[in-house]
Amino acid sequence: MDPLSWVDEQLTQLERADLLRTLPPPLRTAGASVELDGQTVVNFASNDYLALAADSRLIDAATRACHSSGVGRAASPLISGRSEIHDCLEQQLAKFQRTEAALLFPTSFAANAGIIPALVDRGDAIYGDAKNHASIIDGCRLARAERHIYPHADLDTLEQLLRQGSKFRRRLIVTDSLFSMDGDLAPIPQLAALAEQYQAMLMVDEAHAIGVFGENGRGAVEHFAVADPQLESRVHIRVGTFAKSLGSAGGFVCGSAPLIKWLSNRARTYVFSTAQPAGIAAAGAVALDLVASEPERRNLLLKKAQRLRQLLNQRGWDTGASVSQIIPIKIGSPAATMRLSEQLRQRGYWAPGIRPPSVPDHDCLLRLGLTAAHSDEMIASFVQTLEQVREYA
Repeated sequence: MDPLSWVDEQLTQLERADLLRTLPPPLRTAGASVELDGQTVVNFASNDYLALAADSRLIDAATRACHSSGVGRAASPLISGRSEIHDCLEQQLAKFQRTEAALLFPTSFAANAGIIPALVDRGDAIYGDAKNHASIIDGCRLARAERHIYPHADLDTLEQLLRQGSKFRRRLIVTDSLFSMDGDLAPIPQLAALAEQYQAMLMVDEAHAIGVFGENGRGAVEHFAVADPQLESRVHIRVGTFAKSLGSAGGFVCGSAPLIKWLSNRARTYVFSTAQPAGIAAAGAVALDLVASEPERRNLLLKKAQRLRQLLNQRGWDTGASVSQIIPIKIGSPAATMRLSEQLRQRGYWAPGIRPPSVPDHDCLLRLGLTAAHSDEMIASFVQTLEQVREYA
């Protein structure tokens, strides 16, 4: 008997439930318009929010770094993998986020999976938003602390859980700042107040907000700090990524010098992973400079997102609580969602259907990722096409 025979059975069950995922054809180009399976389509499936992934300045920086430092680093950062480029980028990150120090990870998934278990253990407690990203959820599962999941943005339930948790040695509140499927912002000022009141650590993942929100593009924490200048210092751990708005790859964490020293010793995904390629780090450094020098990218992006939400809402499409460049079109059933996504793709628009486990059952949606490269004509034409295929929802 084949010990892997169960795989075919499980795949059949996924297919019957309209939950089977297949790999899309590989892309030959990057940007708002991409070549997909021989067809040019407008791409709403990207997290390249500032349209930097194909920017020649990032490409040139990565190429130069590869020539000077090689392609791979061949060792973990604590052995011999950390280069001068990594050191400079960590200093640049700390300055950018106005913290004492920063630490690079191979990916932001690795960052969350390593940081959380390094902060809490047996005898501790974690409090996480129900709509946190999978990397946060898996980091919480890897930690041996007691886990408490509060309904999305439900501050009353969170406070009740914190009030009941005085027995724990350490407590950690962890949340996305900008939620990757709904496009809404976490109530960070209120979370900071609760963390302060109940002496909890507060960790915020800025993956989707970096480069887009805040006067200087530092993220949602900076965005909310306009009304509370002390807020940035009250968020103890800030995680981010270069893989979305910053057009490169890899994750990072910013915080106090003792925190970063502790994580470099105890975050297993840092200690036991090969260092990020120097070319990737060099591209990330250029992207940070562009966030500072070209604020018009994020300003224009958020204006376009507001316009797209208005057009969709005027036609009766439900975009939930989105206030960002991430715009969900809520459909409901997985079958209807995938039919609509396929009809759009046939007409030249790549708007991916999102199904469980990425979203709760019966909460399937089209997830639009708007970028600075999307034109007004692309947006208007997409909405018009969506109306034409509405019957498939």
